[in-house]
Amino acid sequence: MAETRIFWAIECAEDEPEYFVCMSCLNEVYRCKVPSACPTCDAISTFEAFRLAGIRDWGSESLVAKAEQASTDPPARPPAQPMPHVESPSLTEMPSS
Repeated sequence: MAETRIFWAIECAEDEPEYFVCMSCLNEVYRCKVPSACPTCDAISTFEAFRLAGIRDWGSESLVAKAEQASTDPPARPPAQPMPHVESPSLTEMPSS
């Protein structure tokens, strides 16, 4: 069975870095999205933003290849909107038995 990953879409302005690299293992990179946990090392909240040119300067060959592949991937979809909050009656408002 294929594992499903949860990603958070990140809006990246044109002048901002759009690639997010796991700083724990330096082995995963995503464009305009971040996984809930790194698929390689399971680290949480370790992704930092870089430009593709920066990754090419210091990244390993496999990381650069992943970043270049990510540049051709379709943009991440924004997360679904949360359901509106619905007030539930408090216990004191419920009829007694």
